[in-house]
Order: sequence, then C-alpha cells, then structure tokens
Amino acid sequence: MRTLVHLSDLHFGKVDEALLRPLRDLVHKLAPDLVVVSGDLTQRAKSEQFEQAKAWLDTLPGPQIIVPGNHDISLYNVFRRFVQPLTRYKRYITDDLDPIYVDGEIAVLGVNTARSLTFKDGRVNQEQVDKIKQELGGLPRSITRIIVTHHPFDLPEHEDDVNLVDRAPMAMKTFADCGVDLLLSGHMHTSRAGNTSERYRTHEYAALVVQAGTATSTRGRGEVNSFNVVRVEHDRIEVDRYGWDDIGKQFSLMQTEPFLRSGNVWAAHTEGLMATGL
Repeated sequence: MRTLVHLSDLHFGKVDEALLRPLRDLVHKLAPDLVVVSGDLTQRAKSEQFEQAKAWLDTLPGPQIIVPGNHDISLYNVFRRFVQPLTRYKRYITDDLDPIYVDGEIAVLGVNTARSLTFKDGRVNQEQVDKIKQELGGLPRSITRIIVTHHPFDLPEHEDDVNLVDRAPMAMKTFADCGVDLLLSGHMHTSRAGNTSERYRTHEYAALVVQAGTATSTRGRGEVNSFNVVRVEHDRIEVDRYGWDDIGKQFSLMQTEPFLRSGNVWAAHTEGLMATGL
C-alpha cells in the first residue's frame, strides 16, 4: 500500500497562517510515501509568495509531485503573463512542469494545465497527451497509474462545465487506453470523490476522480480548509478527507470513502463508509 497526502490551492499571499504549523505537523505524522500538490501555490504569482510557498513546502516530507495552477501565472503584468508565464514558478518551485514518480506500486505523473491565454481555465494539448501515453502506457498492469492536474477532468452535475480541463475528452481516451486509475486535482476549493462513468461513457472504463479543497487559503467558498489522504492498493483506494476544526485548532478526519476496482472500472464501496463531521 502507498499513502499519498494530496494538498491543493495553498494560495500563499492569502493564507490563514494559523493552519500552517498544524498542517505541517500532521503531514509528518501521516508519514506519506508521496506528497502531491495540485496547483495554485500562490495568490498572485509574486516572487515573495513563491518564496513563502517554497519555504513551507521544504518543511514537508518528500518526495513531492507539484504542478502549477492558474494563480501561479501573473495576472496583471502583461509581459510576464504572455511572455514569461511560469518563470517565477520554475525559478522558486521547480523547472519540471511534467514531474513523475514511479516505484513498485504507483506511477504518479504531474501535468501542467495552467495557461496564460485564459484567466482561470485549464487545458491539455496533444504533446502532453502523447507524453502521458509514453510514460504510463508501457508500465506493468500491477502499477496504479495516477495523474495530477490543477484543473479537474470531471465535476458534479450542478457545476459549470467551463471549469473542466479544455480538451478533456481527448485526454480521457488516452487515460482509458493507458489504464489510468486515479485523477487528482484542485481548483474548485471543494472536496469530491467519484468516478468518470457518467460524463465519459467509455466502455468498461471509469477512473476515480478526487478533488481537494483549499488546504490553507482564506478563500474557502463555504467549505472548511481541507486536504486528502489517499491510500492506494492495487484494487482498492481509500480517500480520507481531513478538515480544519476551528475549536480544536487542528485538522481532523471528517470522512473516509473506499473505492474498489473491477477490471478497469473504479466505483464507490459503500459498505464501511465513515463520515464523522466536525
């Protein structure tokens, strides 16, 4: 089994400072095999915000897979936005926009969906899809395949489709061909776990989709600050959602959702579902 801590939408420049130490301490206590950060490390892509984000990320255990979000591209500086859109991200965080981690049980590939031509929407292109196929297509079936993006590939029915990754159907076809099991994302500042069966009616294939809320931002959009712990086995994935308890001043386990794989279809396993609330 592998344990992943899934953080998203940190938004340094707009963080609740009281959350940083408890979150750091809990991540260390969880002892993850991998820390995943699915974008929006900063609020306005300023140098000092990237420096703060980097300094805090360096206090977390490794290895780490990090991808940028739309907030990590300058908004108001036209030159930086269109000519040097991720220069500061690459300078302070990592110059690898397609990071990958592979061991004997999991393969985790980060994909950059942030684009300067849109203010908040995301996109994948053919080159990125080809790279996904190259990196994941030839792996043994025993390896659980995981994609990390900032923008989501699936959403609940009530959400606007504009928030989906542009060209998602093209990517989903490759995901099905490669047997991608799990899609991790952020962007919406809300937590969700489900599968792709309703939106993408691909024969005998449905990936598990897990969105993380905002771990540290003050922009909660009606949900407490939260993050996910994803426990991965070959035919079972368990998603723990931790949320901020303002009374106890700590992150507490709020819900556990188990999912089982049958063939190439991941689906919720309702028996044993645990919801605690705060």
